[in-house]
Amino acid sequence: MRQRDDSGTPRVRTRRSMVHRAWAATAVLAATIAVSAFAVGRADAATLLSDDFADGNSAGWSTSGGSWSVSAQAYRQSSTGADAKAQAGATVWTDYTVRARVQPLAFGNSTRAAGVTARAQNMTSFYALVLTGGGTAQLRRVSGGGVTVLASAPVPVSTGTWYTLALWVNGSQLSGAVDGVTVVSATDATFAAGRVGLVASYTSAVFDDVTVDGGPGTPPSPSASAPPSPSASPRPSPSASPSPSASASPSPSASPSRPPSPSPSTSPGPVPPNQADGFAGVNALGQNGTYGGVGGPTVVVDTTEELLTAIDTIGPMIIQVQGAITIDSKRGVRPNKTIIGLGSTATINGGGFDFYRSYNVIVRNLTFTNAEDDAVNVGQNSHHVWIDHNRFVAPVDGSIDIVRGAEYVTVSWNHFDHTDKSMLIGHSDGSGSEDIGHLKVTVHHNFFDHSRQRHPRVRWGDPVHVYNNYFLGNELYGVASTQNAGVLLEGNYFENVPYPCFSASGYADSGPGRLVQRNNVFVASGPCEVSGTVADPGAHYSYIVAAPGTVPATVTSGAGPGRL
Repeated sequence: MRQRDDSGTPRVRTRRSMVHRAWAATAVLAATIAVSAFAVGRADAATLLSDDFADGNSAGWSTSGGSWSVSAQAYRQSSTGADAKAQAGATVWTDYTVRARVQPLAFGNSTRAAGVTARAQNMTSFYALVLTGGGTAQLRRVSGGGVTVLASAPVPVSTGTWYTLALWVNGSQLSGAVDGVTVVSATDATFAAGRVGLVASYTSAVFDDVTVDGGPGTPPSPSASAPPSPSASPRPSPSASPSPSASASPSPSASPSRPPSPSPSTSPGPVPPNQADGFAGVNALGQNGTYGGVGGPTVVVDTTEELLTAIDTIGPMIIQVQGAITIDSKRGVRPNKTIIGLGSTATINGGGFDFYRSYNVIVRNLTFTNAEDDAVNVGQNSHHVWIDHNRFVAPVDGSIDIVRGAEYVTVSWNHFDHTDKSMLIGHSDGSGSEDIGHLKVTVHHNFFDHSRQRHPRVRWGDPVHVYNNYFLGNELYGVASTQNAGVLLEGNYFENVPYPCFSASGYADSGPGRLVQRNNVFVASGPCEVSGTVADPGAHYSYIVAAPGTVPATVTSGAGPGRL
């Protein structure tokens, strides 16, 4: 039944039948208490929508994808093979809180999700608070089907368990709570108004007790004493004084199984992860995208011993680097790790990271100085590695090497500060047997700042996608495609680069490669040598190339640490 409140805003309410089972009445009472507690001090609140599906139908809801039905007085989506959505309410709704009980039944994989949505423009554009199969709560902006993770926090997630999700939207402020505890917050002004909804992205799930309270109100209050979820692991609590724009971090007591060293006791809070794009975001080799240590404990390291212990720990872990840490040589990093600097001064000095048959690793927001070999070496069939927002200074050899059959790597928003050998993809003219069909790499929005060569130098890889980078004063050359590699070069800005591209003529002792260039800008630079055709990276992932004239300003203001 549709009604209007006193302001004339449409609202939707479905009334429960008069007959209830005892357990249902108890659940309703608990939900009523929770809603009432949340609404204290909110004279402007009005219930815009309430649906417990007790009438056995889904009147007022529209769906897209999946298999939706009302069963046992709940709304069920039974498919794990579709990005399923259901929406209700009015497009004019602006500031409100949407709540629902959500029970995930089966996730398609660890990145798939179920939750609630707000300010939906249509079935492909909205805000969402979701639980993922990897054990996170994520605040997402979905625009035209593309997903941006605005904030994320580890949350134990078990299939078959009910969770109460609440998504609060007020102006540009967004906040999400799980079981009454605020876990994620962000600021975003993309969508000002829209409908509410439910989402089950390649996940089967059950939804019940959907309510929408109108008016700005206040977000759910964090509470260290909030009741634990029914799952075996305690839900992590936010810090006592959370920032309104930062996602919450687990308390030290939330993960008693974490190793004694490094100690998480000094954690100042998480750096919210964004989502890997390019080849690192592709579903391949049994890995759907790159999300690093999500779902594991968060530790802060500020000594060599703590860092080396953390990167050698088995299992997922978010490793926050504080201050400057000196290591030697190249140190191995196990799978499922996020290594991220705190602030803008976190530094790895003297050595670097090595990936040997590793996968699902994120390296972000760090400065690498004086590495005695390579600063980051992605080798030996490693895959799904995201190297983002770092600064590289004076390595003895390369800043980044991607070699020996590695693939599904994205190198984005890094600052190569007067380096010599910036990036090598494919280590040898004789490595075709292990490299052909691999070395799929995306290189975008990097600042090659008076770095001399290899931006990148490529052997064998196809496609290697190089777009929207700023090449400035590169003495020897910009990009070299050799040994039948395939490089797509688009939307880049070359300034004072005498030799922007090599391909048909090869480079040094390496044979010719293929290179396609389109829509690049060359200022006080030489010609770009092109040759042949290149596989289309768009067959693997979607992307947007910005106008090359905007690249210098965008990249210089956004690349490097401290600019997440």
